[in-house]
Parts: sequence; structure tokens; C-alpha cells
Amino acid sequence: MSDTGNRLELEGVSDKMQEIELAFGEQSLRLVLPDVQCVDVVEGSLTPGVGNIVEAARQALAEPVGEPPLRHKVKATDKVVIIVSDITRRWVRHDLFLPVLLDELNAAGIADKQITVLVALGAHRPHSQEENLLAYGQAVVERVTIAQSYAPETDQFVRLGTTSRGVPVTVNRRVVEADRVILTGGICYHPMAGFGGGRKAILPGVSGYDSIQGNHRFCLSKVEGDGVNPHSASGRLNDNEMHLDMMEMAEMVKPDFLFNVVLNPEGEIAAFFAGHWLKAWQAGCKKVEEIYGVPVEQAADLVIVSAGGAPKDMNFYQACKAIQNAAGAVKPGGLMIAVMECRDIEDPPDFSQWFHYPSLLEAEQALRVAFTVPGFIALKTGYIARELPIIVVTLAENAAFFARTGIQAVTGLEEALQLAAKRLDLPNSRIIVLPHGGSTLPLIGA
Repeated sequence: MSDTGNRLELEGVSDKMQEIELAFGEQSLRLVLPDVQCVDVVEGSLTPGVGNIVEAARQALAEPVGEPPLRHKVKATDKVVIIVSDITRRWVRHDLFLPVLLDELNAAGIADKQITVLVALGAHRPHSQEENLLAYGQAVVERVTIAQSYAPETDQFVRLGTTSRGVPVTVNRRVVEADRVILTGGICYHPMAGFGGGRKAILPGVSGYDSIQGNHRFCLSKVEGDGVNPHSASGRLNDNEMHLDMMEMAEMVKPDFLFNVVLNPEGEIAAFFAGHWLKAWQAGCKKVEEIYGVPVEQAADLVIVSAGGAPKDMNFYQACKAIQNAAGAVKPGGLMIAVMECRDIEDPPDFSQWFHYPSLLEAEQALRVAFTVPGFIALKTGYIARELPIIVVTLAENAAFFARTGIQAVTGLEEALQLAAKRLDLPNSRIIVLPHGGSTLPLIGA
């Protein structure tokens, strides 16, 4: 379906119009705006995939950042642990590059029987054998031992100390006892830690439950009732307490090597980053900024954002990333229109249940007792909706759900624009359009 009726007639403007297609599930909606308005369409950089994944992985391992090549760092007698992301990060595509990493270790004289692939579950549920095959590929599962680090199983963990912020450091015993520890994963913008990848393989990946809870609570304001910590945001590191605490924990472990990927918006591997666990990761973060961070001169009166269509708007848990990315681009007193189908609006339940609390304060209080990432994402979205008027274009059956979030739901762009025109002087408004808001971060004034 192409929505061709979303045309807003404004008095005193040119009849010449500009049209922008916005993804909506498997279909699209057509946004039509007067051509004389100040409209800035914000897109990430066009970045191709690497093409030959095996060769690109080999080249990254041969030319690491800040470290000698891996084969020069290890000894033939070493017991090696490779930390890998779990099934919820299947997009990292470990199955495509882990065999190359294993071959590199073999070339250094380390046999497959000396290698353990440790699944960084954090507090996520353990994998089935079928999920191991899906995430890492049969070639890996048949070659090496696959173990899982599951935070609630306290006997798996060793206490290494306490961070300067008072968080206990408990790390999986296999990591502590290994001769060499290699971090793998994917680097992307992260709404809590600033960026994913790197040190997140240690915390929350292979850390105990007490470490995870203590660290993740830095995402909440120090004052109960004030909601989320504004320093816990995508792309923010220097004053992000959660990230800084993670760094301390990783430094206690002293990982020997890192092998991370960065993907382009099409889900293809755009680059590999290998080498020093911090320096190579920082290089990967810069690549993420190049692809997904878009400098924008100034904030707008109206931001119109699409989550990017399916699968990024299959449910609100995925789609609300677009709202969080776009929120900083809206001027005080401005408004946001978000386009997201959300056909599976109640999935996953451990996210949607947080909108059933009678108030944001009660949700925040529950999150302080038992922190969960879905709970934090829900709370952060709720606070954004309280401070910023948001109109969501979605399926009609989603109206009741969005009413619980503080977001007004409509079924078409025309209705959304008419509501916006009641709040804003649209002919004289600055408008930003984010067609792929789930993966694009406007950098205002950058």
C-alpha cells in the first residue's frame, strides 16, 4: 500500500510540493510537504558491505589496531576463551567470521580443543543447541567447546574487586582462568552505554548478576522520581557513568584482543576492527558515527521520523529507538510525528508490561528494585513522551496501547499533520525528516 492521500493544504504557501516515501511495515506512506518550507531530510552515509567477508576478516587480523597480530601474542600452550554475543545479537553474524578467528589461532599453534567459545548471556536466558547453531554456525559448534555465561548461576563467577563507584566485579570463572581472552561482538549506537561492542562483552556479557544490576542502575537518575540519567544516551561516553564503570571492570579483566564488526543500515558487515580491546573498539565507534551520526545545523520545530519499516517497526520495543534518536532534534516547544506499523505491538511482554504501571514514578521505583534493559527503554520512552508531544502513525488496533504510553495514535500522515498544524505555525516551521530513524542519530550543532 502506498498512502497517496497524506497531503496537507496550508494557506499562503506555494502549490509546488515535495514528496518523501516513509517506510511503514512492508509498505510505505507518502509524506507531502510544501516545497517552500525549510525541510531537511536526514539520512546516514551510504556504506557498502565488505564484499569478501573472509578476506576482510583476515586483513583486519593481519593489521590490528594498537596490538601486534594475534598470532604473535599467543603461545601454542595457551588456553583461549573467545567471548561471543548471544542469540539476541544474531545480527552480528558470528557464523561468518568466527571460523576465520579460529583459523588464526590454529595458525599460531593453538588447537581447537584449547579454545572455548563463551556465550555472553548476561542475564538473558540460556541457549538451546539449535540456537548455538543459528548464532555461530555448524562449523564452529563442531570444532570447539561452547559454554554459556548465565548471570544468575552464582557459582560460575569469581569476585575480582569493586569499582570506584562501589559496584562489585564478578566475572565468569572461565574468563578469569583463561590464558588469553578475546572479545567479539558488534559496535553500534547504544541508548544506555553510548556504544555497543567492546567492553560490553565483559559487562554485562560474562559478569554476575550483582555486577550487572549495580552497573545498569547508573542509567537512572541519582534522585528517585527524576527518571533516567541524561548521560546514558546514544553516542555519549565521556560522562556516561554506566560506560565508565564498564571500563573499570574491563580493565580488571585485561582482555588480550578484540574482534568486532560494524554493520551498515542494510545489515551487511561494513568493517572489521581487530586489535587492542580499547583502541580497536574506539576506532569502530568512529566508524559508527561516520555511518549513522549525521551533523544537523539546528533543531527543528517538527521532526517526522520513520523507524525504517519492517523489521525495525515490527513492535514498539524495536521502533521506539527511532523516537529516542529523534527526540534531541526537536526544539523546545516542538513536536514529533513517528511512523511505525507495530503489528506485534505487545511483543516482547517484558517490555510492554512496563506501560501498565499507573505512573512513571511507580515504573521507575520497580526498575530500581530489579533493573531490566526493556524496563529502562520503556521508562526512557515514557519520559520523552511526557516532555515532548508525540503523534504516532500506526495501525488502528494499537490505539489503546499507545494511550498507555502517553503518545497520541492516528492512522494516517494527513491526520498527524493536521494535528501538528494546530500546535505549530507549519508554513514558517523548520522540519526535519528522518526516513531511517531507528539507525540514524542527528547530531545537532555538530
